[in-house]
Amino acid sequence: MDKRFWISGVVMTIATMLLGFLVHGLMLADDYNTLVGKVMRSQDEANAMMQWMLLADICIGFAMTWIYRQGIAARPTMSQGIRFGIAVAFLTVIPQFLIYWVVTAMPAVIVGKQLAFDSMRMVLLGVLVAYLNPHAGR
Repeated sequence: MDKRFWISGVVMTIATMLLGFLVHGLMLADDYNTLVGKVMRSQDEANAMMQWMLLADICIGFAMTWIYRQGIAARPTMSQGIRFGIAVAFLTVIPQFLIYWVVTAMPAVIVGKQLAFDSMRMVLLGVLVAYLNPHAGR
């Protein structure tokens, strides 16, 4: 784990925090507000647990960096990042929200938005990690 790994992990952590806030804190905020007290925690309750959100974002940032660096192919950076982001979405976002939909009373329209927006988030993060960790031979 060289210097590039640590820099990439930190940048990816910050990026996932920002994109997560954009998706869940802004784009889906009105949807979530209709569910406070039913499925969603109040803002005060959520704020009291933010350390767990930070830990989750650190896990995403460093795990994406680590996994990406294990299999960098000598292909164009953009397409490599898009493919990686799609794979991460299918491994994490899509099953996660489908499972939550089954076990919670989350409306289907909100789940659809979560699936779409967070999948796009993973693709953007995939592209970012690809540019942060270019193939050595290029």
